[in-house]
Amino acid sequence: LMRFAARTDIGLAIQQARLARGLTQMELADQLGISQRSISELESGKPTIWARRMFDLMRATGVELSAMWDGEARS
Repeated sequence: LMRFAARTDIGLAIQQARLARGLTQMELADQLGISQRSISELESGKPTIWARRMFDLMRATGVELSAMWDGEARS
């Protein structure tokens, strides 16, 4: 289980999950109908207004964000 405290944490989780599925950034982008550049920016934790606001909201409300993907050991 991975807990997220920053947008770079989410990017790392996305990258790890993508790699675990054997997908390139381009393949994932094609599946989602977005650009490879968008995938690269998400994985690198590039700041966006949405991400900043999301983490501000989480901190203000005490909400924790976590993720688990197929094949990962469950705790």
